[in-house]
Amino acid sequence: MTQHLTERDVRGIAEYARIGLSDAEVAQMTIDLNAIIDSLKPITEYDLAGVPPTFHPIGGLSNVMREDAEEAGFPQAVALENAPKQQDGCFLVPSILGEGGDR
Repeated sequence: MTQHLTERDVRGIAEYARIGLSDAEVAQMTIDLNAIIDSLKPITEYDLAGVPPTFHPIGGLSNVMREDAEEAGFPQAVALENAPKQQDGCFLVPSILGEGGDR
């Protein structure tokens, strides 16, 4: 098996992905990732000269979303009418940072 990735590479990938790996897990992951890369080798043997790149597997899709259209909003009083607490035209919510009280 060819060594495509080293343990240092795997540690870097794990750090980037914020995954904690033990030394044994890094060693096993290095073996597994190199085996995966080796399993993709047959793909490189196809003659793809002249084959246009595919950017979407279905192809020919177009945006089916409507165009943005400005619509009238609703007044502030309507937005606040179901709020359990409000103050000076704003929502009043409990503090979540430990300071207590409403903000």
